[in-house]
Amino acid sequence: MKPSEDWNEQTPSLAEKALGYTFQNKSLLKQCFTHKSFADNNHEPDNERLEFLGDAVLQLAVSESLYLKEDTDEGSMTETRKRYVSREALTQAAEKAGILKFLRYAGGEDTIGGKTPSNLFEAVVAGIYLDGGMNAARAFLKRYLEESEFCNYKSLLQEYVQERAKRPPEYAIRETEDGYGCTVRALGKEAEGFGKSKKLAEVSAAEKLLKLFNERTE
Repeated sequence: MKPSEDWNEQTPSLAEKALGYTFQNKSLLKQCFTHKSFADNNHEPDNERLEFLGDAVLQLAVSESLYLKEDTDEGSMTETRKRYVSREALTQAAEKAGILKFLRYAGGEDTIGGKTPSNLFEAVVAGIYLDGGMNAARAFLKRYLEESEFCNYKSLLQEYVQERAKRPPEYAIRETEDGYGCTVRALGKEAEGFGKSKKLAEVSAAEKLLKLFNERTE
C-alpha cells in the first residue's frame, strides 16, 4: 500500500486470502495491519499491543512444537526456538505470506523499515489467536514460519561469552580463493569458519565455536 492509503472494499478479503484465515472480527483484522503512524493520524487503535501478545503466542506455539517433536535437552530446544522467533525468521515469514502490502501506514518508506515486517507478523499471529484460538494460530504458523537460514550466531555467541567474561569474542577475517575465512576467539578457545561474504564467514565461525562450547558442557 502507499503511505496514508486506506483499505478499500476488496482489501480485507485479499488480506485474509494471503493469511489463509478468515476473520470473524473484521475490525480486529484491520487493527492487525494498522501501523502506529497511520493510527495516530486517523485516531484508530494501532497494532502495537497485538505485537506484544503475538510474541507470547509465538513463544508458546514454537516451544510446544519443539517439546513434542524433538527429543533434545532444554539448551538445544532454546537455541532452536531462537532461530524460529528471530527477527530474520519472522521477516521471512511476513514476506512469504505477502502481508506487508496490506499494512496501513503514514509517511515515507523509512517509516516501515527495521522491525516493521517482524512486528506485523507478530500482530497478525495475535489477531488470529484472539479471533480463532490457538489451533488457528498454530495452523498459520505451520504454513509460514520456518527456521531462519541466517540465525545470528554472532549474537548468541556474544551472549554466551558475556555471561562468563567481560571481554567479547574477537573476529579475524581473511580473504580466501572462494570468499572469506574467519577465526573467532573467546574464553581461551577458537574456531574457524568460511563463507562467500565476511558476514557469512563470521556467522560460520561463531556457530562452530558455540558448538564447541556446548560439547564441553554436555
